[in-house]
Amino acid sequence: MKIVSKDRGVYSFSSLHKPVEYVELGEPIILEIEDAVGGQVRSEDTPLERIDWNRVNKATGPIYIEGVEKGDTLIVDILDISVASEGVILVVPGAGALASKSFEPKAKIVKIRNGVAWFKDVGLLIKPMIGTIGVAPERGHIPTGVPYKHGGNLDCIEVCKGARLYLPVSVNGALFAAGDLHALQADGELCVSSIEVEGKILLRFNVIKNRKPEWPIVETEDHYSILVSDDDLDKAVEIATEKAVQALMKAKKWSFEESYMFSSLGVRIAVNQVVDPKKGVRAMISKNLISIHDLLE
Repeated sequence: MKIVSKDRGVYSFSSLHKPVEYVELGEPIILEIEDAVGGQVRSEDTPLERIDWNRVNKATGPIYIEGVEKGDTLIVDILDISVASEGVILVVPGAGALASKSFEPKAKIVKIRNGVAWFKDVGLLIKPMIGTIGVAPERGHIPTGVPYKHGGNLDCIEVCKGARLYLPVSVNGALFAAGDLHALQADGELCVSSIEVEGKILLRFNVIKNRKPEWPIVETEDHYSILVSDDDLDKAVEIATEKAVQALMKAKKWSFEESYMFSSLGVRIAVNQVVDPKKGVRAMISKNLISIHDLLE
């Protein structure tokens, strides 16, 4: 099985990056992942002003997937995620949902034992997830800290073991990369970080030819989530709702008005994160109502 070291990574998604590995469809691959702060905080005494912010949010890759071409959908099966025995969570003045407040920079080392993360005397069951995961845009560079249609820093708690992610492919080979593992994150990621941790992810790729979603889609056991990001949170909700309504129209052959009405009954909106350069939401629809093909263009 191919293994890609955490040393082989990028800080942006771009068609100009050279692949660090090539993989066939259906071939499992392991990516080693550095924590989002680049391993720079191993102690609570680390002065955060010394962090090199150019070394944060590295994504391992890019990986060239054979048989995947522009205009296709890349299917990413997340087969497993393993994390280290400790991670770090930090607050930085001017960042997070309370960026306007005055507070001191602070880091906390969080120990992980037997699947439980200990924040002071509070134990929390971990649920490892991939914060940054995506493919190259057709042109230009998108920093790994930014979420958008290509994926990127989605910070969606559903991107975890057992999930299937659908990404729109804009360049041949997709040029896939992933990073920013979290041992645990709540919706919103309010303080700008969660339990940032290094680890490994086991992935397998497949493809849907000649069709793709406009926005990343996550498939869980019982529903699909449309992942939308925008500078404005309200606009992200509007776009996600519209995409969900369009999927219902296609699947059920309903009018816009009927589908819009049903969205109040059968579509759930949740906030992925409110702290990245673009805010992220998801629109969740039961797999009993639509299929993946209703979400592709």
